[in-house]
Amino acid sequence: VSIVKYEKEKDSVRKVVEMANGFEKLDPSAQVFIKPNLVYWNRHCDFPKWGMLTTSTIVEEILILLKEHGVKDIIIGEGIVTENPKDRETAKDAFEKLGYNTFKERYGVKVYDIFQRPFEKVELAEGVPAKMNADMLQSDFLIDVPVLKTHAQCVVSLGLKNLKGLINIPSRKKFHGEDPTYNLHYNVSQLANKAPPGLTIIDGIYTLERGPAFDGKAHRSDIVVASTNMLSADLVGSSLLGIDPIAVPHLVQAAKDRNRPIDLSDIEVKGESIEDLAVPHGWEFIYKNNNTLPLSYAKAGIGGISYPKYDETMCTYCSFYNGVLLTAIKSAWKGEDFDNVEILTGKIMEPSEGKNKTILLGQCQYNKHKDHPNINELIAIDGCPPEADSVQNALKQAGIKVPSYIFKNLQNAPLIYMQKYQGKPEFEEQFYQIN
Repeated sequence: VSIVKYEKEKDSVRKVVEMANGFEKLDPSAQVFIKPNLVYWNRHCDFPKWGMLTTSTIVEEILILLKEHGVKDIIIGEGIVTENPKDRETAKDAFEKLGYNTFKERYGVKVYDIFQRPFEKVELAEGVPAKMNADMLQSDFLIDVPVLKTHAQCVVSLGLKNLKGLINIPSRKKFHGEDPTYNLHYNVSQLANKAPPGLTIIDGIYTLERGPAFDGKAHRSDIVVASTNMLSADLVGSSLLGIDPIAVPHLVQAAKDRNRPIDLSDIEVKGESIEDLAVPHGWEFIYKNNNTLPLSYAKAGIGGISYPKYDETMCTYCSFYNGVLLTAIKSAWKGEDFDNVEILTGKIMEPSEGKNKTILLGQCQYNKHKDHPNINELIAIDGCPPEADSVQNALKQAGIKVPSYIFKNLQNAPLIYMQKYQGKPEFEEQFYQIN
């Protein structure tokens, strides 16, 4: 595994790839599939991309190296999650603004929104079926380009976790299942099993605490990691985030499956040392009151509400609305306790006794508890994915008066997260633009 400090115009990506012998087994006639991490996009407003999305700069540097190596057949593929599963405009907008359309013209690459491409049914492991992007499965060489970031459910989101963006939506939902054996961590650990050989390049120009999205905290870290072994890259990446890989269940499982130690003892690190660059990154959101109240609620003195901490069975769609609910409730707080309301998410939470009102977020919660004896007044936010209107109505029904602007401007909500980066010149948009 090679580690370099990223410097502009200093060929950092070339150095890290050469040090890792990244293209040693790459035949110029091979079809190469590149998987960046573009987990989210918003075409309505600006939002902090730092530490959340793979920089376009790194992707372009990889394309230049591939072209020099004589590779002609290159696909870049990603499946951006959108509020409406039928939305095709968001991916188009992302590819345009991030410079991927320029890559098409400049380097002759194909750029695919994987939701418009075929999926192939694969058995990632016994008990882990999934529909995965056929282009990647049929390619000869996979270049996986995750961001160096933490993840509030998976602890870290690196090479392995980045491949979750290549499975279809029903498979993604199943990944967050309630079966304790085939849980999110186990399922993620199996994601690379059908992938072709390749190279993992971790983009740590920016790193992210409490990821994977824009509500985390980004840092300018200027690190690039490369390895032809995805698990090795991930073990080093986790260590650079200040997280011992033994604390990352999907990495522990992946190492166990490959009969490898989790302590990096079988990994040769070239270039910079992990000790010199590792900085502790927090990964989970902190809750108080026996995990029933987010820290920011507890600090504000918000009462009359129980909002148990999310678990790994909450899928991406409900995670989005979970964020909306948290913001909405905070803005509705005027110093008076709410009416003893409980809000449940995911697939395994159980309603408490003695609550006046119980809000069930998502179809899974609703199906599980619609007739539960502990519930006095049930308020459902059903649908998969749910809709903003039903979130708004549920809060109203629970007596939580949310300012109307929150829901009117929902698509512009990420803009508020830009404020914390204002006046910090190290956070540059140009890494996400191609000239």
